[in-house]
Amino acid sequence: MSAEAADREAVTGSRPSTPPQTSWFEFILDVALLEKHLQKPNPDPSPVQLVIQFLEQASKPSVNEQNQVQPPQDNRRNRTLKVLALKVAAHLKWDLDVLEKGLTIPVLNMLLNELLCVSKVPPGVKHVELDLATLPPTTAMAVIIYNRWAMRTIVLSSFPEKQMKPGPHQMNMMNLVQQEKELTDNILSVLKEQASDSIMVLEGVLNIKKDFYIHTLRTLDLLAADPSTANGETESSTAGLRISADELHCQVHYDLGGIYFQQGGSDPAAYEKARDNFRRAKELYSKLDAGALHCHLDERRLAGYWSACRALTGTSDPSDTQLTPYGQINSFIRSHNHQALVEAFIKDNIQLSLPNSLRHSVLLEFQHKVQLGDRTLDEVCHKLCVCNAVRDALEGQVLSVSYQQLLLKPSKRTVSFLLEVCSRSLEKDRVSDTAKRNMGIFLKSLCEGLEEVPLAFMVSSHRVFMELLQDEDKKALLEHLRKRSATVNLSAKPLPSFYDIPASASVSIGQLEQQLVLSLDPRRIRQILIELHGLAERPYWRVNSKWEVPVDYINVILAIKDNLARDLVYILMAKGLHCITLKDFGHARQLFSACLELVTEFSPMLRQVMLNEMLLLEVRAHESAAAQGSTDKPTPDLVSRVRGYLEMRLHDLPLRQIVGEECVAFMLNWRENEYLTLQVPAALVQNNPYIKVGQLLASTCKELPGPKESRRTAKELWEVAVLICSLSTQHKRASDGRLSLIKHRHSSLGIMPRNKFITFIKKLREPLVLTTLISLFVRLHSLVRDDLVNEVTAEHLSIWPSTLANMQAVDVEAVAVTVKELVTYALTLNPNNQSWLITQADIYFVTGQYSAAMHYYLQAGAVSSDFFTKAVPPDVYTDQVLKRMIKCCSLLNCHTQVAVLCQFLREVDYMTAFKALQEQSSHDGMDSYYDYLWDVTILEYLTHIHHKRGETDKRQVAIKAIGQTELNASNPEDVLQLAAQKRKKKFLQAMAKLYF
Repeated sequence: MSAEAADREAVTGSRPSTPPQTSWFEFILDVALLEKHLQKPNPDPSPVQLVIQFLEQASKPSVNEQNQVQPPQDNRRNRTLKVLALKVAAHLKWDLDVLEKGLTIPVLNMLLNELLCVSKVPPGVKHVELDLATLPPTTAMAVIIYNRWAMRTIVLSSFPEKQMKPGPHQMNMMNLVQQEKELTDNILSVLKEQASDSIMVLEGVLNIKKDFYIHTLRTLDLLAADPSTANGETESSTAGLRISADELHCQVHYDLGGIYFQQGGSDPAAYEKARDNFRRAKELYSKLDAGALHCHLDERRLAGYWSACRALTGTSDPSDTQLTPYGQINSFIRSHNHQALVEAFIKDNIQLSLPNSLRHSVLLEFQHKVQLGDRTLDEVCHKLCVCNAVRDALEGQVLSVSYQQLLLKPSKRTVSFLLEVCSRSLEKDRVSDTAKRNMGIFLKSLCEGLEEVPLAFMVSSHRVFMELLQDEDKKALLEHLRKRSATVNLSAKPLPSFYDIPASASVSIGQLEQQLVLSLDPRRIRQILIELHGLAERPYWRVNSKWEVPVDYINVILAIKDNLARDLVYILMAKGLHCITLKDFGHARQLFSACLELVTEFSPMLRQVMLNEMLLLEVRAHESAAAQGSTDKPTPDLVSRVRGYLEMRLHDLPLRQIVGEECVAFMLNWRENEYLTLQVPAALVQNNPYIKVGQLLASTCKELPGPKESRRTAKELWEVAVLICSLSTQHKRASDGRLSLIKHRHSSLGIMPRNKFITFIKKLREPLVLTTLISLFVRLHSLVRDDLVNEVTAEHLSIWPSTLANMQAVDVEAVAVTVKELVTYALTLNPNNQSWLITQADIYFVTGQYSAAMHYYLQAGAVSSDFFTKAVPPDVYTDQVLKRMIKCCSLLNCHTQVAVLCQFLREVDYMTAFKALQEQSSHDGMDSYYDYLWDVTILEYLTHIHHKRGETDKRQVAIKAIGQTELNASNPEDVLQLAAQKRKKKFLQAMAKLYF
């Protein structure tokens, strides 16, 4: 060994060795390594880092021999990685607090979707439609965890976020951040759309009183070893981690309280629901022992929520013997007991139980009311301001600007009240020497600052002043006051002071920014910005992180050179867009009009942008009115403006796709099919996918009455829909692979993602357009399911292709979900459409939800026969529909209903009826349905069956039914038909009462 090598070895040997970090692939090679690694005190990598690594590797795209990027393969390696990620989460006991802190929303979304998949949650079925009580325990728990996370994510996303400061130019990193933000926004939009369903799922959990079980490392090992045991041993009561009902209910009540509290801003009634859930969470949490496995509550946050709910709803907790200080303050404010409020503030100067932030917030609230014109609260504001100033003085804090302004021209009454508060705040013996010293300094500075000498003498002669100040200080101050009284010139103008500001302006930038956030008056917004820019030059459009303008416009707006104009344009547009989301179209018009007037002066491009946004505003306002029942047609001017937008050919103008989307939906809803088909420019059709879809829909609807061979556009529309529901075969690779984490179920083959396509569909109201779309997806659903016996029916199925070229590429679950969402949405617009009701019933039938299928089959019959007072038309209750109703009743073990329905067929199905009547266990009314039988053959067989079984009572009921004179075979045909129709109506009405 050389000397140099020996030295190097000696140096390296003297350093403490750092164990190498375990790589992700080692956990695949050694099955037992993961559990050993997680048991370490500080494992490196940490559990959440392992989840990220496993899911990243499982989701990485592959490259084939032709150098084409392929989606991740469903092979043993990737399945093992996903199970490893789930096992890490199981080690963490599925603690959402830990997972949310360490994982981004896209990663956690993928993890929980894998949990749903592994737990065998039925695909294509909404969670709200599942009966959790009948599902295997770990399957139900997976649904609960997912919906809890959905609610928590919505709540967390509503909290303000600190904006990132712009740093050095790192384009690649900025692109990745922007792409991840878009993915997160897409997930949040889906979660918010499904929020009501998630709430219903969690509320349903509260009705389940049994214990729950959740996946552990053992159950996931069993699952990996034999996937067929997913609903066997791993789902039994002996496997998995047991979670008590009280523990889970406590957590669910807490999460429900959080989402209801978040909704309270737009729906005040939600605060009462939040209060009830938080109350129940408190009660259950107090009963839980310290070893609770699944329930992790932030007790301080729960207490804060509870206090806020009580204040907002004006209720008290029966378990509380007396109100908390917070509760007292809110009670005084709500009851307008201002004298008691002031007394509470004075007492708190001794008790120090209220935080300064609350005291100053109460003062700001009253000052805001005064600014709005309630001058009766002036005195209350002055007294609260004095109380706060004394509290600040006792603690040695800086005195507020409001107090300094109050002392510019104080009245004798104000000074007298101030001295009273000082005296009462020092009554108790527990006041510290520091507080007394601070109070002495406060009174001395007060005395020196008062310009009116009589008021200064009033302070200097007060008992508290005499007790707190040293003799030397008192003598010096009194001497100073005597000199001032001898030389004071009452007519002299005082020197300008920092606080000598006109009453209409504000010293505090913070107060002006608060007013800027709250105001919706364009003139007031402009005035506030002028004052702010006079005080300090800074970008005030960043004051509120919730102010957002479309990314298409951001560069144009921020390029405005004048700072004031830039802030004003940004804020007016952001506030206007926010008003539109709240459907406050009146304020939105005012804000947009002011913004248009402003930008017209210096920017033709921004002028056109604002015209486009105002068009979108008017379209949304009109569609909102139509959705609420208005039958007013759009004005010719509005239609002309929409056409003008669709024909616009301006270059270099930032255009938002949503404007084109809303305009296309508007034109389809008002049957402007001719225009969309012939007059929209081809370039706009190619550049905007919504216009493309709108044109194909309009053309297909226009051609529907024509012969089949003329439906060329129907085939084009079919191809577009198939691609939208197809799985992507190419993915853009990112440097860290994070983009692939939630790419499953998100297609890049179609002209738009499926979730955006569904959002577009839900803006349509025209029945023919919706019927066409339902027909298309029903046909696609039938082809991908490849089940000829159980096909869904709809109108106009013949116009679509009967084969599918690349069936493997189509996402079957996406098609099933799209069909269900589309039909459900259509029925919210018109619950009495017979064709849609039959289609909805068929969907439930083919997915095995027979009770729901019967509900919609009966509803279709009810709306077509005036609730069965007339005969149901034969084109509604076809033989196929009746046979499906028979099968539903059979699978629901309602065998007597099966026998009755067999009579409805054009050819009575005696074989099925006799087989049903042979069943001795039936879950329906059995002999109570005999009055609805009119077929003598069935009644004779029924009499024979009961005689054979020795069921005398039921035999007598059957004999009575068959003995009615109107069923005599010798009666005229019209009498027999009348008897049959009478029994049909009564039976269907009885069934409707049962299933509705």
